[in-house]
Amino acid sequence: MLLIKVHSKLRIKYLLQAVSSRYLQTKTSNISDVAENPLYPPIVDISFIAKWRRKHDLWHEQVKQVPTVEEKCLKLNMPRYWGFKCLMINEGSVYYNELPQAQYITRTYIPQESSLPVYYDNLISTEKLNNLTENLKELIEQGVAFELAGRNRTLDQKRKTYEDSRKVDDHIGTVVSKQVNRLMSSVLAQDYPHLLDVQMDYDPRIEAAWFFGGINTTNEVKISLKKNHCKEALNEPIDRKFQYLGTPILQLRHHYPLNELIPVTECENPQFQVPEVKFDPRTYGKSLKRRHITSLPGFWPGDSCEFGYISYHKRGYLLGRSKEFNDKVDALKTHAIFSNYGWLLSQASHLGFSTFNDITYPLVNQMIITNGQYWSFSAYQLNTILFNQSHADKNPKRNICWITDPIKLYEKIENNKLVGFNDEVIRNLIKFYINVPHQRVGINMKPYLGVEEQKVADIKDDDKRIWLEKRYKHLMSSRPRHRRMPELFLWQRIYKHMFKTRPMDKKRTHYDYGINPFIRRLDNHCPDYIPKALRPDDERKVKFAKTYYPK
Repeated sequence: MLLIKVHSKLRIKYLLQAVSSRYLQTKTSNISDVAENPLYPPIVDISFIAKWRRKHDLWHEQVKQVPTVEEKCLKLNMPRYWGFKCLMINEGSVYYNELPQAQYITRTYIPQESSLPVYYDNLISTEKLNNLTENLKELIEQGVAFELAGRNRTLDQKRKTYEDSRKVDDHIGTVVSKQVNRLMSSVLAQDYPHLLDVQMDYDPRIEAAWFFGGINTTNEVKISLKKNHCKEALNEPIDRKFQYLGTPILQLRHHYPLNELIPVTECENPQFQVPEVKFDPRTYGKSLKRRHITSLPGFWPGDSCEFGYISYHKRGYLLGRSKEFNDKVDALKTHAIFSNYGWLLSQASHLGFSTFNDITYPLVNQMIITNGQYWSFSAYQLNTILFNQSHADKNPKRNICWITDPIKLYEKIENNKLVGFNDEVIRNLIKFYINVPHQRVGINMKPYLGVEEQKVADIKDDDKRIWLEKRYKHLMSSRPRHRRMPELFLWQRIYKHMFKTRPMDKKRTHYDYGINPFIRRLDNHCPDYIPKALRPDDERKVKFAKTYYPK
């Protein structure tokens, strides 16, 4: 007989199986697991492009749901701890033949007639306009003559402040603009009381950022997509980030917005054609800078006067342009587009809109570009700000910019008096200042902000309010981090990564481990440490402070 010794644990295992199969049987249930109306998950495309689009759509929707202005700014910057690669647009830096691309990246149409819209002709009768012009003519003539010839500037000349002709031009334009604004506001406020509620900002800080998806993909992105086996995404529109920085002479703001210059329905007119320029903006001279995207219209969220009224700008940069270009009019148009769009976009961001969530009503601004002698008047109506990804070419709406040719205020100065004074400048100034803002009835001005909390100051939680205010102000300051930005030095790129001639070197950087440090998220950092002496009694084991990043 053949005897096989079986381990005791195996005997117990098989014995339990036999017992369970014999005695532990359950009764079959009559309940069916099949639902009468089954719900199945939606069928989605699992390709790389489809996943990439869904990821961005989710981000855009999350930005829309954030309740406060400051948290929306944090949410926009959430994907990048070190900031985005932004194409910088600085006021006063207009490159050669830049007007077509300026129109394209802002979707702005410029009428062929160099004049203000017909809307201004119906604001005031001709007789009353002539009377106001006569009342203001002598005052403005004396005020401008005093600023140009009557003021003693020998001390400034000794300090060699005005060696650069552009600085002289900007300085004269600044003092004349302030004098003209003072006279216009004080005289017209008697008949137009809305000027008493206007708030003035001198040398304000204007910043605006937007995403634009209609520019051709760069070679760097194409190489990266091919390397990561994503050739199907080579023709997919990639968002380029634009950051505008400007400082006007002064700006006027009001509680209510200006009326629309033309009906919103006309902004989709196919005759309003915008040129398509898909070249990389760096070919025109723009530079890339890694920074956080910021939107600031010259005031912090919560200011009661949050709608633009009039802005004055310098034009001294025209003296630095080559005479061979012969494009001063185009340069002024480019300047008007970027300055108007930048200020109105930053206002829209404080109203709860963003580059991913389009505005629901138009915004209007009135702009003046001057150096004291030449005056250009511009009016801009912002109808859309949705240009990201495929919306750049599919969005039918157009922004519209009207601008006049430069008008000469006077011919020359003789005996401290202006010779050849032009009344047309005063007429256009009067039309701008008598344009009364109105409250828009039946329109939700802030549809994407919360009901009770529209800014950080409305948050009742003290810790959350202080934390968000501190983070928002630090982000808007554009200051560098306390640690240096990661950098791959040229010798490392050549000897360690391209040709691999130093295999024994110790791995110390992100690049040595194949990690891209610039895809780090904004909330990917160690929270603030709480010393034991400062910890609450009931939370002694909590070592780090709580963060309140928007979800």
